[in-house]
Amino acid sequence: MTATLYGFCAAVLVGLGLFGLIVHPQPLRKILAFNLIGGGVFLLFGAVARRGAAAGFGGDPVPQALVITGLVVAFAATALAVALLLPLMGAASQAGSRSDG
Repeated sequence: MTATLYGFCAAVLVGLGLFGLIVHPQPLRKILAFNLIGGGVFLLFGAVARRGAAAGFGGDPVPQALVITGLVVAFAATALAVALLLPLMGAASQAGSRSDG
């Protein structure tokens, strides 16, 4: 029952992330939507691993290690994306102010 609930929550996160990725034109919102998709995938992977452990198989630490590694990589990729986005937005606002004046 718990693994099914986690799977459902993962599907909701992926769905919300896809919605945000498609609907919102702002780059920062797209980055956050992509993070929602990643969180949903990690939750789904954890739910699948939990179902395997609940079926009588021994607890495997490999899925846990993969999820933790994926979270760290996702955090680093988000920080890089935001760091690349900030100067881009600053340059766009300066170009807009030059063309106005």
